[in-house]
Amino acid sequence: MLKNIPALLGPELLSTLRAMGHGDEIVIADANFPAAFLGPKLIRVDGRSATDVLDAVLTVMPLDEFVDEAAFGMAVVGNPQAREPIYDLFEEIIHRHEPKMGFSTLERFAFYDRAKTAAAIVQTGESRLYGNIILKKGIIRPS
Repeated sequence: MLKNIPALLGPELLSTLRAMGHGDEIVIADANFPAAFLGPKLIRVDGRSATDVLDAVLTVMPLDEFVDEAAFGMAVVGNPQAREPIYDLFEEIIHRHEPKMGFSTLERFAFYDRAKTAAAIVQTGESRLYGNIILKKGIIRPS
């Protein structure tokens, strides 16, 4: 155990987050996401929600301030303008940690294509539909 680090951030996930550089991306995926064979390293956090993992990750990882969007969900298939309830929770968590950052969505297959190039996919036990989010890592500014 470490002080001030959420306990659900295990050694493998912490190592991955630490190794990522500015502009690298990580996926937090729901239980239905086809993570095992997309290509990136798979880190399992079964039994935890995507929102719990998002909150823990954003406790230690900044989002990229140099792009228009640094957090992407998967758009609803057949109705890209629809707003799933989990999107509001994602946005609330993002704003708590990164008040200037927004949240947008990507078409399903565009989301999969982007996920294929991520540093890792963190598969959660999230059962809410569209509980997937991609985060682009930012920098830590000197104090």
